[in-house]
Amino acid sequence: MKKRALLAALASILAYPAMAQTPPPGLNIVAAENFYGDVATQLAGPDAKVTSVLSNPDQDPHLFEASPSVARSLSQARIVIYNGADYDPWMAKLLKAAKGTNRRVIVVADLVHKKAGDNPHLWYDPANMAAAAQSLSAAFVAADPAGKASYEQRLQSFTDSLKPLEAKVAAMRAKYSGFQVTATEPVFGYMASALGLKMRNERFQLAVMNSTEPRASDVAAFEGDLRKHTVRVFIYNSQASDPAAKRLLDIATKAGIPVIGVTETEPAGQTYQTWMTAQLDALDAALAKPVP
Repeated sequence: MKKRALLAALASILAYPAMAQTPPPGLNIVAAENFYGDVATQLAGPDAKVTSVLSNPDQDPHLFEASPSVARSLSQARIVIYNGADYDPWMAKLLKAAKGTNRRVIVVADLVHKKAGDNPHLWYDPANMAAAAQSLSAAFVAADPAGKASYEQRLQSFTDSLKPLEAKVAAMRAKYSGFQVTATEPVFGYMASALGLKMRNERFQLAVMNSTEPRASDVAAFEGDLRKHTVRVFIYNSQASDPAAKRLLDIATKAGIPVIGVTETEPAGQTYQTWMTAQLDALDAALAKPVP
């Protein structure tokens, strides 16, 4: 994010009245990303206020700039959840300035033992989302003990709702384990591993994710995989617009390689469960196609 935007947001926190740093009654939740906000909504119930910062499916999350409104939301939040693993470093900086007195912060990367340098797209592993849900539910109970039974019931419902997704992953793993695929970025990496797929061109993906120039040899290897039909599916981040990725997308399309678009934020009108299932359905159909 740009330094000027972060400084403006920090200034907004410092200028905000001290009384605003005491959260209002009820569950006031801020999620850095909308998929965590969606899970929080499913678990907290209709009376909670959930604010998701990153929610635009057409925006590249890596280009996000914090605004003063984000700073104000954090100042009032009772519970905050963000990804960590250096995916949303702006959140840690804003929280440091927004010194709430009764606020619980959940960092999903810490829950699942990931750190900066690891693949930060943690939500593509349903097990990580289950861990986030457990932590959120515990935070809700701590903040509102009278609602304990309701929170635990919603957590059980959420856990049960993941079972069809987990079954889909297991079924696809049985069919496609060992199939070679490739991607423009490691967005889908955890899910690909869960499916038993062999992901190629990972060094290229890391370069694109980190906004660095891929090596010429990595680009050549990637193009060769597409033209020689070494891979069964080409996965691309439909929210990013890197020129190298666009060129590879064009090569894949001309070579007849099935293309699957994935997103880093949850599309409007969907839940985490329906979002993941829809992408798996699309991938299932693509992997089932014969090699061109």
